Amino acid sequence: MSLKRLYIKISRWLKILANKSSPRWGVLLIDIFIIINAFIIAYLIRFNFSFHFGSYHIFPQLFLVAFLAFISFLITGSFKGIVRHTGLDDAISVTKSGVILTLFLLVVVFVSRKVPGLSDYNIPLSVVGFNFFVSVFLLISSRIIYKIFHQKIMSHLGSPKRVIIHGAHTGKAVFDAILAASETKYQVMALVDERSEYIGKSIHRKPVLPPKKIKKSFLEKHEIKEVIISKPEATSLELLNIANRYLELGLKVKTVPYINSWIDEKHIRLNQIKELNIEELLSRTPIKIDNPVIKKDIEGKVIFITGAAGSIGSEIANQVMHFNPELLVLIDQSESALYDLQQDFISQSFKAFKVIVADIRDVTSMTAYFDKYRPQIVYHAAAYKHVPLMEENPYEAVKVNILGSKKIMDLAIQYRVDKFVMVSTDKAVNPTNVMGATKRAAEMYATCIQKNSQTKFIITRFGNVLGSNGSVIKLFQKQLKRGGPLTVTHKNINRFFMTIPEACNLVLEAGTMGKGGEIFVFDMGQPVRIFDLAIKMIQLSGYNYPDDIDIKITGLRPGEKLYEEVLGDGEGHLPTHHEKVKIAQLRSIDCENVFKKIDDLKNCHKMTNFEIVKILKDMIPEFVSNNSEYQTLDQN
Repeated sequence: MSLKRLYIKISRWLKILANKSSPRWGVLLIDIFIIINAFIIAYLIRFNFSFHFGSYHIFPQLFLVAFLAFISFLITGSFKGIVRHTGLDDAISVTKSGVILTLFLLVVVFVSRKVPGLSDYNIPLSVVGFNFFVSVFLLISSRIIYKIFHQKIMSHLGSPKRVIIHGAHTGKAVFDAILAASETKYQVMALVDERSEYIGKSIHRKPVLPPKKIKKSFLEKHEIKEVIISKPEATSLELLNIANRYLELGLKVKTVPYINSWIDEKHIRLNQIKELNIEELLSRTPIKIDNPVIKKDIEGKVIFITGAAGSIGSEIANQVMHFNPELLVLIDQSESALYDLQQDFISQSFKAFKVIVADIRDVTSMTAYFDKYRPQIVYHAAAYKHVPLMEENPYEAVKVNILGSKKIMDLAIQYRVDKFVMVSTDKAVNPTNVMGATKRAAEMYATCIQKNSQTKFIITRFGNVLGSNGSVIKLFQKQLKRGGPLTVTHKNINRFFMTIPEACNLVLEAGTMGKGGEIFVFDMGQPVRIFDLAIKMIQLSGYNYPDDIDIKITGLRPGEKLYEEVLGDGEGHLPTHHEKVKIAQLRSIDCENVFKKIDDLKNCHKMTNFEIVKILKDMIPEFVSNNSEYQTLDQN
């Protein structure tokens, strides 16, 4: 066998041994052995390191000490800790064992001096004292030596990634988690912090450096490839600024979750360190809504959710279930997605729900379900939403987004539903495409029927939802897996973004706030340029733009516009009790025209695409097609 193969084999065995936890009985035996030796050392100290203590019967005493140590360790359980994870708690536990053993020995000394025939166990009190300090010192030292030995082996055998930690305050907890890991994934080379009270100090013998010290030369010298940002309190904008700097230096960026996800404020699990995701890089602080009235509105009610298997519908369903409805009825035509939602609810031990595979366009089945369950609140999320597809299929867009929505709204009135909350989109504002126009038509119908209805019709508008089906984020992720390029329709196109939980918070909040007839919109901050988003995703994936992954400009798609709006021409907004939630002030609507045009669209199956779009434009004056074949209709 060659020396190289022998070295590899020994290394593998060492790694296996280092990864294995020492058996508890083994630790217990070693601890007892240490106590026996500590007792001998205590005698040596007492007699000035000479063996002239023959008058004391040390051998019977050794057996007694071993037995009493065994009892002490059983009481405290100090041998049960994982030695390679030794910390302050283990040191305290070992000290408690030493205290208990010392108390036992003092009792033995007292009894031996009172009872004839037990003189063999008359231990000098000084030996008892020395034994306490020596045994505690040796027990703690042995654990620390083992821990250091284990870390050294794993650092040599595991090829850990060299990293820096940004954020010294909570970074210490991250560093502790790295050192305590059974298999070292990271080797920390330094910590970074902007605050003067940390700069120049060291944590676990690693320096805390100011950000200006982290340069290409430093990273190359120490072969550092990754950074862990440990600033869970940072806003999205702060996180963006920190991450951007490291991305420009070519580092892979990871982060830790908010402190409320930690084991406690000082401890974090190593598996909680994750790659920074794009949601955290949006340059705005996530909108949080905490309205206790939501629970009061939903608890004990029968709730319908249409489009329940979609990204928005399923999140609404998850949030609603935590407010204890009497029954949650989940309606969707997508069988597989609805089955997945059902299994998810079962795994969470939810019981008060019913799943129904149904099409909202089927008036017979929908009427039967309204009649059977008598809902008090309806969240209407069912819709066709993909702009290019609906531009090519206006018939389908009208059938679902307008006529399907109309049927559900009419049933809500017929069965005296308390609240009907409709999920709309910023594409309904000054629409430039068929999808946006059909959503605007549904908004208009809801506004018109509100005037003579006891049901409260409430509309919510928001921008693009991160992580939803068909979102640009998922498209970029697929393209990155294929090796690129990432496709962007226009270099200057921008969009508003929000997370799925945020969007659904708006829906629930609107249902609580709404008195009927309102359109609720979010103050969504600044729009994000899609081209910049693509570059960030490339960098987050560990690639360089354009050397590794390029971005291809494909041109605007039919019906697509460069920017979105949440308020239409001539619309203002009113404040609500939440500073980020506004109520749109609507233009006057010709309801008679709306009713007539929707009635005309009932025969859309007999119409051409141009005839359908013409009716939509007659109903919605602000609907002006962009980059679409239907632009010719705007010239008439």
